[in-house]
Amino acid sequence: MPVLFFVFVLSYMDRINIGFAKLQFSAKIGLTDATYGQGAGIFFIGYLASGIPSNMLLARIGARATISGIMIIWGLVSCLMMFVSTPAQFYFLRLLLGLAEGGLTPGVYLYLTYWFPENHRARMVALFLAAVPVAGVVCGPLSGVLLDRMHRVGGLDGWQWMFLIEGIPSVIVGVLVYFSITNSPNTAKWLAEDERRAVIGALTADDGNKKISERRANVKDALKSSTFIVLTIIAIIGAVAISGFAFWLPQIVHALGVVNLSKNGLVTVIPYLCASVGMVAWGYLSDRSKERRWHYSVAASLGSAGLLLACLNDGNFYLAITGLALAYTGLMSCVSVFWAYATTYLKRGAAVVGIGVLNAAASVAVYVSQYAFGVVSMVTGNALSGFYGIAFSLVVGALLVFVLPRNLRDA
Repeated sequence: MPVLFFVFVLSYMDRINIGFAKLQFSAKIGLTDATYGQGAGIFFIGYLASGIPSNMLLARIGARATISGIMIIWGLVSCLMMFVSTPAQFYFLRLLLGLAEGGLTPGVYLYLTYWFPENHRARMVALFLAAVPVAGVVCGPLSGVLLDRMHRVGGLDGWQWMFLIEGIPSVIVGVLVYFSITNSPNTAKWLAEDERRAVIGALTADDGNKKISERRANVKDALKSSTFIVLTIIAIIGAVAISGFAFWLPQIVHALGVVNLSKNGLVTVIPYLCASVGMVAWGYLSDRSKERRWHYSVAASLGSAGLLLACLNDGNFYLAITGLALAYTGLMSCVSVFWAYATTYLKRGAAVVGIGVLNAAASVAVYVSQYAFGVVSMVTGNALSGFYGIAFSLVVGALLVFVLPRNLRDA
């Protein structure tokens, strides 16, 4: 888990650092809010294309080779972002970054089902996804300092140094990952034999009713079910909310009056830091109570309330930041509970493809939503405007989750 956590920290940093780069390179390469939103979102078209093939590859050759290769490729592409000089190049490299990185998250969700039984999975998904706010804690101050202090050093702009310096660690760690993780309990030399039997026994017990388990392992049966359709809609809501928050947070903080780049990076730490603690605690509570629906619904409702508080702050900086912190904590908490819930439903072959399908559907929605965010921001002149839509969608998700069975294990 520590290795996967660190991998995702680097992944998310390389994904969201364009939010900080935009503060400096928009005029130079000719980006408007709409074209920035389209470029930020086109990442998810690449994400869409590579998620399912990558999961199939992971199931065939194992997690360590798959994740290692993914990291090395995305790290190189992230470094190449320093050479962007036109919107077309921006779009192209964002698409490549999505293609490179698209297999990581669905691959880890699948990988976690190889190691952790259902009653441990919410906290493990939360620990993995806690890398998202931690990446924000690291990325904000680091990116702000690089934009400020490295500007024009060696003839390069600050944003160029930022992409290079933040991309290189992914390549190095990608090589190390191959030697750091084990594909399954069956091949883990560091497990004693009784420990191995205990882990495998716990995973086998999750199958429950054999007939139901076989149906949910069948790709066609699982993916055409009404349960899977509802899970897909909820996955889309969570992905759009988290991406919208991450890609536009620096602009929102800027709109609140924090125009200094270094200070902007520091202020963005606050929501990320709150979420990194809150989501892990929420995942633990969900596992301990063995309950998913109410934990998702309450967290989504808190996220919606926080966004509305940030939008309706009436110019009060501290109220807005409080709202953003509450919103992001709710967002990350409900998404971590969701993935623990979804991976309970999908088994074996259906998990390989189904997790990829959920990720792909969410990717398409995120692409569309990021462009819409940019357009709405330009029309209204307010970077917070798109958050109203996210707040409404979270309320829909909070209600929709109760359409699902109380226990997906027997669905």
